[in-house]
Order: sequence, then structure tokens, then C-alpha cells
Amino acid sequence: MGATGLSTNPTDYRERLSEQTDEQIDAWAAELMRDVAIRRGVIPVIRDYLHATGLSEAEFERVFASGGGPPAVVGRDEQGRLMVPAITLHALVPGTRAMLPDGREKLIEYLVENFEEFVFV
Repeated sequence: MGATGLSTNPTDYRERLSEQTDEQIDAWAAELMRDVAIRRGVIPVIRDYLHATGLSEAEFERVFASGGGPPAVVGRDEQGRLMVPAITLHALVPGTRAMLPDGREKLIEYLVENFEEFVFV
């Protein structure tokens, strides 16, 4: 077991994540979003989530809303970047499950792409 509690490198981490329950994956993804938002801001969470899932910004909005995120809070910052309140990021987890046929794999991808974040949590 490494710093993440599951492994010492991203490859092993991905393999071990695949052995976890859906509930555990969901909890870790939501916690990671919260922790990254606290340390680095909401914009990096959204950027990393979009990269891991391959979603467009319009698809992000649909996933966010389907997970219980209020559509009225989706907006843009001064630079035009997609933005939602930090407190609502968790809606991406159930939305990913509801809207994407490979939702589990996308959440695992998000966790693996942010492996280094776990090392510091």
C-alpha cells in the first residue's frame, strides 16, 4: 500500500480501483473534487473532469443537472471558463453514473488522472 492507501503509482492504482465498489469510487471522486476545489479552485476540477470524461461543456451541463446540480448556477468566470459553485461539484458523480454508459470507468479515469493529488491529501 502506498500514499493513496491503494498503490504507489498510477498504473497499480487504476488496477486496484477496479476492485473497489461503486460506492467507494463515487465517494472518492466526490471527495477529490471537494479537496481539489479547496486547494486549487473549481476551474481545475472542471478542467480535469472534462479531460477525464471527454465531455464537451454542453455535455458537462447535462451531466451536472442530471446529478442534481441546479442548472441555473452553471456559468462562466471573467475569462469565460465554465464555472459552478464548489458546493455543487459532487453532483457530477451521480450525473456521470446516470448519463454515461461507462460512468464507472470515467470516474476511475478522473481519480487516476489526479493520482498526484491523493499523494498530498
